[in-house]
Amino acid sequence: MPAAPDFPPAPDRVAPQRALISLSDKTGLEDAARTLHGLGVELVSTGGTRAAIAGFGVPVKDVAELTGFPEMMDGRVKTLHPVVHGGLLGVRDAADHAEAMTTHNIGPIDIVWVDLYPFEATVASGGGFDAVVENIDIGGPAMIRSGSKNHGYVAVCVDRTSVAELLAALEADGATTLELRKRLAARAFARTAAYDAAVSGWFARQVGDAAPARKSISGSLAQTLRYGENPHQTGAFYRTGDTRPGVAHARQLQGKELGYNNIADADAAYELVAEFEAPACVIVKHANPCGVAVGSDLAAAYARALECDAVSAFGGVVAVNRPLSGADAKLITDIFTEVVIAPGADDEAKAIFAAKKNLRLLLTDGLPDPLAAGEVFRSVAGGFLVQSRDRSRITAADLKIVTRREPTPQEIEDMLFAFTVAKHVKSNAIVYAKDGQTAGIGAGQMNRRDSARIAAIRAREAGEAKGLAHSLAQGSACASEAFFPFADGLLEAVAAGATAVIQPGGSIRDDEVIAAADEAGVAMAFTGVRVFRH
Repeated sequence: MPAAPDFPPAPDRVAPQRALISLSDKTGLEDAARTLHGLGVELVSTGGTRAAIAGFGVPVKDVAELTGFPEMMDGRVKTLHPVVHGGLLGVRDAADHAEAMTTHNIGPIDIVWVDLYPFEATVASGGGFDAVVENIDIGGPAMIRSGSKNHGYVAVCVDRTSVAELLAALEADGATTLELRKRLAARAFARTAAYDAAVSGWFARQVGDAAPARKSISGSLAQTLRYGENPHQTGAFYRTGDTRPGVAHARQLQGKELGYNNIADADAAYELVAEFEAPACVIVKHANPCGVAVGSDLAAAYARALECDAVSAFGGVVAVNRPLSGADAKLITDIFTEVVIAPGADDEAKAIFAAKKNLRLLLTDGLPDPLAAGEVFRSVAGGFLVQSRDRSRITAADLKIVTRREPTPQEIEDMLFAFTVAKHVKSNAIVYAKDGQTAGIGAGQMNRRDSARIAAIRAREAGEAKGLAHSLAQGSACASEAFFPFADGLLEAVAAGATAVIQPGGSIRDDEVIAAADEAGVAMAFTGVRVFRH
């Protein structure tokens, strides 16, 4: 490890004399180049960026004039030269550094503005292997890191926000401050770290390494939150490179700023509603669905979802899988709702929602693909867990009927609907469903029997609210996201009115559970797939 040299303190103010600019995205370049030139800063650039600056009529020097070497090897080698990195890394006030710079004719570079090759965009657009590799920037990260290490003298910009801060400081005072250069360096190192994370993650996927020896996660700040889960916790929301439609890329049209819990609930609701082809509505409260239904249209689906648990739905999150109409908005705004997330909304719907100032309306312009590959992360003390997204989808062909009684076609449809919902309910999970509507949901209990009982209570209350003489679970299918370890949970479902049961199977007591189902006269199917959600 190199020993820390005895450098003189870095100056607070640095009046820049030279800037090196190399950009893929040239948005804002003309104004910035003209401003820097007007402030007396010499511009040095490469390739297309140099040509663009020259095209603006702004004087610019080719980096080859500094290095004495032409750009070569299809642009792979142009800034990797001691004159460039010496100009970035040289400590101006250190005698030996200054002597070396003079001896080797190395001029200081005080500003670096680099945005890196569009590696992430090339991957997102489906670029082939060779195209992606060619968009791995080498010189750009090297310059960013060199300038950021020498932040005592060099200001580094990696985005337009950084450039705006830099230009504002120069126009106000003609110099950068040490505090500004430190802030820019921190942002710059975060950018190269994110870039390297994207490259390493992509390469791991290319070689089929699901668990590489080192794993990096990066994100860009989307929003600083008022607080985390609770007011005494800080919170922030970051976007990753995942471009699936959803809460991270939604447009908020109105309402208060989203909170930590709003974002988590909206994500849970939208991921579930995307599972259905028919018009569907999901109502989520505290990360669990309290009502899910399909219908002939969104209005019907919302009304049926609300029937399942109107008490819990108060102050919840509503997700739908079709653009919202004015009629839909009228129904949804009849009770207090925190967030509505949808792929779109017409003008009448937007106007109706606008009257509810505290309601957040999120539009996504699309639905996430529930079968798309991806990763899910969770932090633990001292580390984090990574798993692939649950892309399972059970069909009628996947079912193994294990009871003497075969389920009817309607019961099979109800079982599949219930199991789809159960996949998105916190474990232990029990879901009763009938005719494309949840009847009762039991979530997050320490034993499956209690989940079945809670779901039965919800179904009974829902039936009472509709003025029925029986529970909403009467004649329903019961889904368990994991196997029944004992027959007691299944018997609770039977007592609630379920006539068909779907579960993964795989318990050492499967025979006992099957026997109990046969004795009760219910049909039961095994999926062979567990869908825990902790």
